[in-house]
Amino acid sequence: MDSRRTDCLTKPLSRLFENLGSKVGSYPLYFFIVPVLLSAALSGGFIFLQERQDNGLERQFTPSKGSSKATRAFVKENFPYNYSMFSEDRQYDKGSFASLIAVARNSRNLLDTLVLEDIISLNNKILDITVDNGRLGFNELCARANGECVSNIILEILSCSLTNQTSITYPVHIHKATPLFLGAVLGGVITDDSGSVRNTEAVKLFYYLDDQESTAEASKLWLREFKKLLSDNTDSKHIYVSYYTSKSKQDEIDSHATDGFPLFLIAYACAVTVSVISCLRLDNVRNKMWVAVFGILSAVLAVLSGFGLLLYIGVPFVITVANAVFLLLGIGLNNMFIMVSDWQHTHVNDPVSKRMAHTYKEAIMPITITAVTDVLKFFIGVKSYFPSVQAFCLYTSTSIIFCYIYTITFFGAFLALNGRREGSNRHWLTCKRIPSDRPKNRSELYSICCVGGDFDKSTGAEKMHTVSYFFKDYYGPFLIKPWVKGMVIFFFAAYLAVSIYGCLHVQQGFELHDLAADDSLVNTYNRKDRHYFYDYGPSVMVIISEPFPYWDETKRHELQACIEDFKGLHIVDRDIFSSWLDSYLLYGHANNLTLNDKDAFLKHLPQFFELFPFYQQDVNITGDVIHASRVFIQMVDIDSGSRELYALKALRSTSADCRAASLLVYNQKFIFFDQYDVVVSSTIKNVGVITAVMFIVSLLLIPNPVCSFLVTCSIGSVTVGVTGFMALWDISLDSISMIIFTVCIGFTVDFSAHVSYAFVSSKKTDPNAKAVDALTHLGFPILQGGLSTILGVSVLSVSKFNTFRTFFKIFFLVMFIGMVHGLVFIPVILSIFTCRSEKEASKDNTVKVTKL
Repeated sequence: MDSRRTDCLTKPLSRLFENLGSKVGSYPLYFFIVPVLLSAALSGGFIFLQERQDNGLERQFTPSKGSSKATRAFVKENFPYNYSMFSEDRQYDKGSFASLIAVARNSRNLLDTLVLEDIISLNNKILDITVDNGRLGFNELCARANGECVSNIILEILSCSLTNQTSITYPVHIHKATPLFLGAVLGGVITDDSGSVRNTEAVKLFYYLDDQESTAEASKLWLREFKKLLSDNTDSKHIYVSYYTSKSKQDEIDSHATDGFPLFLIAYACAVTVSVISCLRLDNVRNKMWVAVFGILSAVLAVLSGFGLLLYIGVPFVITVANAVFLLLGIGLNNMFIMVSDWQHTHVNDPVSKRMAHTYKEAIMPITITAVTDVLKFFIGVKSYFPSVQAFCLYTSTSIIFCYIYTITFFGAFLALNGRREGSNRHWLTCKRIPSDRPKNRSELYSICCVGGDFDKSTGAEKMHTVSYFFKDYYGPFLIKPWVKGMVIFFFAAYLAVSIYGCLHVQQGFELHDLAADDSLVNTYNRKDRHYFYDYGPSVMVIISEPFPYWDETKRHELQACIEDFKGLHIVDRDIFSSWLDSYLLYGHANNLTLNDKDAFLKHLPQFFELFPFYQQDVNITGDVIHASRVFIQMVDIDSGSRELYALKALRSTSADCRAASLLVYNQKFIFFDQYDVVVSSTIKNVGVITAVMFIVSLLLIPNPVCSFLVTCSIGSVTVGVTGFMALWDISLDSISMIIFTVCIGFTVDFSAHVSYAFVSSKKTDPNAKAVDALTHLGFPILQGGLSTILGVSVLSVSKFNTFRTFFKIFFLVMFIGMVHGLVFIPVILSIFTCRSEKEASKDNTVKVTKL
């Protein structure tokens, strides 16, 4: 091992903790009562929980400074809504609407008379929905264009096709001399050679509502009645129906809190039960069951204090914050197991204050390393792009501070009180004095129930747990054999290779079913939408965001060339395109107008807008300056989140390549696509911060720079492993998995730092002996903490919410891979590096002696 030791902080801190332990052991009641009173006071903040809850889907789960939000602000300013001329493609927000997808049963043709009659009957029921005591129906609340409700023209087209035996052309159909795009409303279409529809399996209907403030409340009530009607509509003989509203995504997020809460309680109870059972002992004096209970209670008090304090202050409470409870439980359990392990290595006949001093000297330093690292990591995470991550990091870092404080005060105080009970040889349940040996006149049953207080006479400490003996006598000696070390290095290399392979295949994407429950009708709608309507994606605005001389023929051709570049993308349909400029030029050509002159170009615009009023919404003109305008292109083949990511990048890249004018691209869905731009960079930044902070903290607090470096490397190794196996386990990288990943990866610090610190602090001289000593002391605590937490969160694997299942998968990967590093890879690598370094140091010392 390198002879340069960085223990400038370790020694004084160890002495400080030793003195603190002595004080806690001497005056435990003070350290026990004060945290309880503080928690009781701070937990009062939970009375504000309801009003602090903020689970707004866009507000919390999209980047706060996403580029699409800036584009939306530009669209809102330059192209304000004309509520009398509603146009779905021209909306910059989702608005208020309801939608349904009707699929013909048994793969029948939607053009079948009986199937179409069912659809029309259901549509009539929807149009008959009323609210406000029957005063307001769809006709009063609908979005309007040219004074009429925006209706589902597709039903009229289908009815005419059956009645008049006329053909329907796809994807564009001429109805009443007006071309209509049907790609968004007909699905599963089969056409003949002429483009006429022969068969179609699904139809999508929309019911758009007026989104003005005056009708907002009534629109909400109408949407509620729509959901009620569709949920009760199970008697359609010829169609399957799934539905969706503008409130559905938010409703699914809100349902996580109510439907997921019981599962979280079960998971928490399982983790607590396993922890308590692992602390049971057959000895009626040395039994640590109550120690385990109060160790868990210490974590609970930390949650109450941290959450309560921030709720008092007014910090928003997002559903993602609930994940912090598991993180804090894991940290609390880990701290408890380490302190109990070090307590058990003290001399049982020493005064409690001396035993506590020794326990704090050995245990609090590694606990401090992980606490400081976690707190700094999560406080830096407050700078995240996602408000939900910011809230999570703030709640978590604050609670970790309380968890650390309560560990060294509240839990330490109870450990001291329990030590006094053990010192008096009192029963763990009744607290009555009991004999340490079975009286001769007593039965074996009496010995089991009423005898205790045995200890290892050779060391003066408590007898080690059977698992600790296993690490000391079997596992440790086996792991340090040369051929076993070789196998470990081989498996480590294989693990890295598989992990890197997985990292290269990580998928990005945010699907609605990631938020919805498996049995949710919204989920059914989303899957059917993907299945039947993936051929055509959303219509996209291409915005000329600066004043432009549209009358200049040369520059206009340059602009049109840029638009042609968009049409050349294979995610854009070349033939489906809407442009006020092209239509205006055709209008000018038809009327023999010369539009290559500024005055003439501007003079004839009002007449053109009178004939085509929708186009007036696409031009922002003041006086003789056209400040901005927009055209529309049609996306195709968008069947997954990864395709959405690709499409967004392609559109933005094409707009950036245009030299004729400054272009922007926008669709309301891009607000959610923005996460793709930042989720990878944000995740890399978070991991980088964890690694950097861990290196600095460990360099200061672990008295050896080589160990500090190896601890840092282990974090990188676990991160690569978790990321790679996430991909192999079919977990996409999105804002939700990023939050969970950030939560869980902090646990790698605990395993690495604890084993490395125990290795460096070991009084053994031989590197192999150091590795065995570290495993003897920390092998069982690591197993206790890891397995109890894994078994607890395993309950979430059966959740109907993909979010909770993702939490389990990532949590399992982090804990399992972290434990493998702590119990296998790190001890072997430390012993190899140490062995090499000490031999070199020995040679250097020999040379120095010879020179003297």
